[in-house]
Order: sequence, then structure tokens, then C-alpha cells
Amino acid sequence: MRAMIRTTISAVRKIILTQSRRYGSEDAHPTAVRALQNKVALVTGSTSGIGLEVATVLARNGANIVLNGFCDPKEIDNIQVRLKRKYEVDIHYVGGDLTKRNDVNTLCQKVDSLCPNGLDILVNNAGFQHVSRIEDFPLEKWDELLAILLTAPFLLTQHFISRLKNKGWGRIINIASMHGLRASPNKAAYVSAKHGVLGLTKVIALETASTGVTCNAVCPGYVDTPIYRKQLERKALDEGCDLETAKKKFLQPVHPTLEVITSEQVAELVLFLCSRAADQMTGSVLTMDGGWSAR
Repeated sequence: MRAMIRTTISAVRKIILTQSRRYGSEDAHPTAVRALQNKVALVTGSTSGIGLEVATVLARNGANIVLNGFCDPKEIDNIQVRLKRKYEVDIHYVGGDLTKRNDVNTLCQKVDSLCPNGLDILVNNAGFQHVSRIEDFPLEKWDELLAILLTAPFLLTQHFISRLKNKGWGRIINIASMHGLRASPNKAAYVSAKHGVLGLTKVIALETASTGVTCNAVCPGYVDTPIYRKQLERKALDEGCDLETAKKKFLQPVHPTLEVITSEQVAELVLFLCSRAADQMTGSVLTMDGGWSAR
């Protein structure tokens, strides 16, 4: 009888361990072997929104994370403590204004210092938006948008690319936008920069081909972020309608599904691009747009 009980307990333990090792499992035990165990990921703009969700999903799968972005210092501390405690990985934070080249260089140097074994995954996500007609578009906003959306990803890639090649494995993932494929009025700098990011992605992919390093771009449509919610509230106010009606009116011209994308959906796509299943995906432009690009 005791032998049978021991056998049953052993079998149950094996089942639990197998379940905990499932790729991407939310409930995976922190000490189980995970898809990105011991990898190091730098995610820019990762103190909120898409970037924070990407950092969370990568940490859940075993990656050590370098956070970057602007936020209340207490909130940054909370994010670090929460992710480290929940997923038992190293969580670092390096600030810096990525519109400034000196700050980008400092970020690179600090990452090298914090991660002596080198970076494995670079997710270029940081950015912001400014809306204005071309004739009224402030030149300083144009410069800032191109600096953070296009120049910063180039500079970060330039710094880390040789290290990734030498390791024989790496992932560079650029969070672009459907505005890298489509244009909208009053967004000259954003649309121009995002189109440029797709070109940069393809060049990086060709220059790293056969090295074990891949570079891909993710092009989301409208994502449920604070920026989107503010736009929705403004639409409801302008149209004199409730938020649900405003959502349909806002999304109807662009998302045939009439649904907004979640940050977690974008993050899970980034996770896939970090997997072995995506080893032969490079230079790809992946849309997640509620059908926008099908029009």
C-alpha cells in the first residue's frame, strides 16, 4: 500500500512539474526550467504600457530584465520588487532620456556593467506621440520623435549587435506601429519614424543573417494604453456619447473587429519572437491590427 502511495505521489509530482514547465504558463513555478532562463533583456519604455507588459511576460519566462523609462521612483521600485519576487529573476532599472544621445550611450554602458555576460534580447519600445498639422509642427517635436523612435533603436542596436553576434544568439525586436505601414494626417514625425523603423529592421536582419541573431518588427494597431483611453474620452466628449459608442466610432475606420488590442497580446507576440520556433523569422513585419491592414 505504501509503495502504491509513493508511486502515486511521484506521478503527481511529475505532472505538476510538467505543467509548470509549459511554455509561457502564467502559473509556472519560478524555479522550473523556463523558455528564457538566464537570458537578459533590455526593454526600453518599460515602466508602463506595452513595455511593462513585455518586461513582465519575458520575466515570467525566466529572463532577467533591464527596465528603462520615466515613472515615479516609488512606482519603479514597486515594479522591480513585484517582478523579482514573483518570478525570481534579476530586475534592474536604468533611466535616461532616449531623445539624448549621451543618455543612450550611458544606458548602454550601464547595461554592460550590470550584465557582465552580455545582453541577449533588445526590445526597442520607447516612444511618444505629437499631433499637429505639418505647417504647425514644432521642429523640436520632430527632432525629439525621430530621436526616440528611430535614432535610439539604431544607436542601441549599433552598440549591442557585435556582442549578440559573438554570442551566436540574440533577438532584436522593434515595436513599430501600423503607422509604419499606413499614414494618418497630423502625425508626420511619428509616421515617418515608424516607416524608418521597418527599414532599419530589414537592414539589421540582413546584416545578422546566419549569425543566430534575428531582428523583427511588431506593428500593433490601437492598443489599450492610457494614450488610447484619453483619445477615447475626447471622442466621447466631442460626440456627446458614452464610451462604448465612442469606441465603435473610433475603431470602425481602422479596426474591422471593433476591438482594441491589449498590451498582453503584443507582449505574447514578442515572447514568440524570442522562442526557438521563430529562429528562421527575421526581417519580418508582424501586424496585430484588428484587420486594419486587410483593407
